[in-house]
Amino acid sequence: MPDQPTSYPGVPQPPPPSPLGNFPQPPPPAPLRVVVADDNPVVRAGLTALLSGRADIEVAAEASDGREAWEAAHRHRPDVVLLDVRMPGVDGISALPYLVQICPVVMLTYSRESEIVQEALRRGAGGYLVHGEFTADQLVAAVRDIKEGRAHFTPTAAGALLEQLRQAQQVPRGGGGPLPEGLGSANAHQGALPRPGRVKASAENLSQVQPDVGQSSSGWTGGRPAAVDRSRFQLSAREAEIMDLIASGMTNQQIAATCFISEKTVKNHINRIFAKLHSTSRSEAAAKWLGTAQPDPGRGLR
Repeated sequence: MPDQPTSYPGVPQPPPPSPLGNFPQPPPPAPLRVVVADDNPVVRAGLTALLSGRADIEVAAEASDGREAWEAAHRHRPDVVLLDVRMPGVDGISALPYLVQICPVVMLTYSRESEIVQEALRRGAGGYLVHGEFTADQLVAAVRDIKEGRAHFTPTAAGALLEQLRQAQQVPRGGGGPLPEGLGSANAHQGALPRPGRVKASAENLSQVQPDVGQSSSGWTGGRPAAVDRSRFQLSAREAEIMDLIASGMTNQQIAATCFISEKTVKNHINRIFAKLHSTSRSEAAAKWLGTAQPDPGRGLR
């Protein structure tokens, strides 16, 4: 009988030999590569820092508009593009049909209008995330899932998608009469739901694409959003950014976290914004900013 190794209390023993012996271990998977496209450098830096802190994600490039996003995607061939909607030059909606030919794209934006959500999905977006409606971990999970073809939507975008489906199927609401005769006996191909399609991008050079979405909109006309002239408000770039966040429904605390400033600084900006927009509340300022305020018959819209 072979001698058994002697063990002594309190003395650590060496680990047993691995049953795998000297078999080679598989190499770690390549990191998921992402392009971040947003015209706000603070937002880009925050997203890049967040994603780069994950071992399995690498930010391959950043972009400040749709054209730069397409060039970066064409050069780096990423796994996913995070794309803002409203950017100067070529905006995200215009660049989207070109980008989805290279890799999956998820919209990551403050734009929550249902028409824009639906247009983004029609043009091939694999998901739609609205700032302020997701956590950092949820964003990371969405990026990983989009790569695998699993769509992600925050509540605002999901509601817009649901409304689009209801309109497409023209589902009647409320009480009604009896079920139609022969319901359910139609051929399978007659009752099949239509498959969502993607817009095929033409061979037109991206440099010739004109923006479909301006820096603001108050509805769509003829497939394009009606632009609001905000120059008359004379807001600074920072004030305009904060006013966009107010209009999106964010609180002062959320705005402070997004812009990396204190809540006191946010309040100071809001006081100046209200003075320039001649408003006394967030809802009144947002209505004027979005172009939905109704003029006062006695004095006109200020």
